[in-house]
Amino acid sequence: MSASDPVLTLGDLDRWSFSGTALAVLGHPIAHSLSPAMHNAALAELARADARFAAWRYFKFEVPPGDLPRALDRFHAHGFLGLNLTVPHKVIAFAQVQAVAPASRVIGAVNTLLRHDARGVWGGHNTDGHGLTTAVHEELGATLAGAAVILLGAGGAARGAAVECLQRGCASLWIANRTRARLDELLAVLLPLAAAGFVHGFYPQAPPADLPAGALVINATSAGLRPDDPSPVDLARLPRPAGVFDMIYNPPQTRLLQQAAALGVPHANGLAMLVHQGAKSLEIWSGVAADRTAPAMGRAARAALGAA
Repeated sequence: MSASDPVLTLGDLDRWSFSGTALAVLGHPIAHSLSPAMHNAALAELARADARFAAWRYFKFEVPPGDLPRALDRFHAHGFLGLNLTVPHKVIAFAQVQAVAPASRVIGAVNTLLRHDARGVWGGHNTDGHGLTTAVHEELGATLAGAAVILLGAGGAARGAAVECLQRGCASLWIANRTRARLDELLAVLLPLAAAGFVHGFYPQAPPADLPAGALVINATSAGLRPDDPSPVDLARLPRPAGVFDMIYNPPQTRLLQQAAALGVPHANGLAMLVHQGAKSLEIWSGVAADRTAPAMGRAARAALGAA
């Protein structure tokens, strides 16, 4: 399967007849998703060594936000073992899932669901933090532990990244967002998790003079998805960072990463994060270690992007 696989809808569940172990990603929109290509490539590789995975398949479904509660019940009733959730379902599903893993509760979002035997019960997990940590180390040779972090954005992706940074023991966390209300909302969530003076907020238009040099800059905004998007921050106005990580992977070079390249700053896009969060999801469903399936997922994701 590839990123061009058919986009299914809830109507397709009325005629559902797949007899194997079914997995799926739900989103709105979902046509662009690389997840089926990644997961089915990993499953095909696993099946060569273990026949039980030969009957596993991963699908993608277009599900409008208003239909998500009903959709979760229907996927459970049809026996789907696991689901991935992408924008905008990660936060919506949090209130719908009965058994959220403790590590995911503070994030307030789930991206991976595991079917429980109880009627209609899903277990909720969030693998984005694992994806971020692993990708930053793999692509930039950096660790969140002990790092000064400048995080761009205050939405759902930023919240997950911020919690991961704090849980991994970053040295300090500076959060930049263009709107004060959302920034204050995120700071209120994070302050109980950190010591006083550890987490700071600022406007990217006016970076404070005491920002740390050698910080890791992480973009968790959507700025860069479209060609005419402005950069979420002017890197030239920050103390020279140690590295820049942009969660966006398509396009592969956003304006932020182009500026990092021009300044000679190590940088990476979010493709590795996508791969590693996916591998962690498959680990939750299958019990196979994420580092075993990540290489196959990475190859498939790069091939699918190239084909697109």
